[in-house]
Amino acid sequence: MNDLTVKSAKDYIVSNYGEPRHNIGCLIRGIRRVSKDTGLAVSDLFFLMIENKPIEGAYTHSYGFHTSNGRYLIDTFTSEYYNYLNN
Repeated sequence: MNDLTVKSAKDYIVSNYGEPRHNIGCLIRGIRRVSKDTGLAVSDLFFLMIENKPIEGAYTHSYGFHTSNGRYLIDTFTSEYYNYLNN
């Protein structure tokens, strides 16, 4: 998933979880925005948001719980997602 597109994200979500309930275009735009702001890989952020997978070196989890950085990334993404969704 190096080149994350709306189609590749939707295909992944559908094949692993079923039909998505959220707007995939806004999901990808939000992830790309956070990636640009933080310098983290788009694919790492995608898996953090979709599967709650820790990002190595970004200290997003500690003992299975989100760290302040993990919460920051998730909250920033959520804000961006709803900003794109509502505009």
